[in-house]
Amino acid sequence: MKQKKFLKSKVFPINQKNFLVFSFCDIILEKEELIVLKREFYLNKIKDFYNITTLIKVLCGLRRSGKSVILKQIINEIKATGVNDNHIIYINFESLDYADITTAFELNNYIKNLVKDKKTYYVFLDEVQKISDFEKAINSLRITEQFSIFITGSNSKMTFLELSTDLSGRYVSFRVNPLSFKEVVLLTNTKKEKYSDLLLDIFEWGTLPQRFMFDNLESRENYIRDVYDSILLKDVVDRLGITDITSFNKILQYVLETETREFSVTNVLNYLEKNNNKISTDTLYKYLEALCTTFIVNRVYRYDIQGKNVLKSLNKFYATDLGVKKIKANKKEITYSQAFENVVYNELINKGYDVYIGKIDNGEIDFIATKNKDIKYVQACYDLSFEETRKREFKAFEKIEDNYPKYVISKNDEDYSQNGIKHLNIFDFLMNEDF
Repeated sequence: MKQKKFLKSKVFPINQKNFLVFSFCDIILEKEELIVLKREFYLNKIKDFYNITTLIKVLCGLRRSGKSVILKQIINEIKATGVNDNHIIYINFESLDYADITTAFELNNYIKNLVKDKKTYYVFLDEVQKISDFEKAINSLRITEQFSIFITGSNSKMTFLELSTDLSGRYVSFRVNPLSFKEVVLLTNTKKEKYSDLLLDIFEWGTLPQRFMFDNLESRENYIRDVYDSILLKDVVDRLGITDITSFNKILQYVLETETREFSVTNVLNYLEKNNNKISTDTLYKYLEALCTTFIVNRVYRYDIQGKNVLKSLNKFYATDLGVKKIKANKKEITYSQAFENVVYNELINKGYDVYIGKIDNGEIDFIATKNKDIKYVQACYDLSFEETRKREFKAFEKIEDNYPKYVISKNDEDYSQNGIKHLNIFDFLMNEDF
């Protein structure tokens, strides 16, 4: 199995078994080489909370998107401030070393038995949702105000439901996504003239960090398939109790193949029935919720621009990672327009926006991106070379009467800006912090 090596910059030891971390583009060296990019974007967002003991820091996101690596990089930064190893407690609950910790009581006792003084201890709990009633142990530790606690999980139920009772208002959450385009550029040292090739590669294989280890396409596909199987087994079956995997997979296939289009419950139920997988409407909603809570896909609601309210029907779904889409969708050829729209959506999320589909009379805007009081309207179109296409994309904004910024994003280098609507090249959008 051929693996790529990206070696840059000088080495900063992390003091975590046999780990070494490179300052800009890293490789973790243990039994095998794994590619790790220092996720400055997330570290900068979390940094202000390192020493706050009254708030739990929650990192959630798709499996293998880099949550564990970010924990280790936080550990590295905390150690750099002079904190000793014996005041850092790291537990990965997917390791057999901690298999005897199964309950909140055992977790609470294990950690408190490591305390030897009254200084702050930094506690890192990786994939903590495996522990029964884990939130009770975390709350017990939190109230002592001696622990700065960081936890990760691959299921959004962990934050939105289970933490809501014992830890309501006592945690801050950070969604960790697969690599952004800019991070991939840094990781692979891609030059500007090769951005288009890289984007097409992402359309097909996505941006899970470790997939960049593999030159061999079969190995790359096997890796992504293993990631999905891990989600299926550990999060969907074990965690959420879904056992009808055939129907679950068929629903996922339908969602991925029709993404960027309005989602119809009736259509998907008919699709399943034709494929001999008849299920109830309630079961369909349960499975859709599972797809979202495990971060396989993202549900995007519609926003009525004229009525100024969020609509719960006719929403859309976008894949968190296009590589997972490749191995789960029946349709193997790439639809560039869909992949392009998906990349734009994922980047808006990466930039910290809440995203909606914009509803207008007899039409829609691809995205309404909101952050604080900042609102932007966005059309995503792969190719604006044809005049008819340009007319359609720019005309979409015609019935919007407010003065919030409006953008059309495409792969084209030529500037097609008109009538106060700005045209953005996709790489200017992807490579800048904001737009």
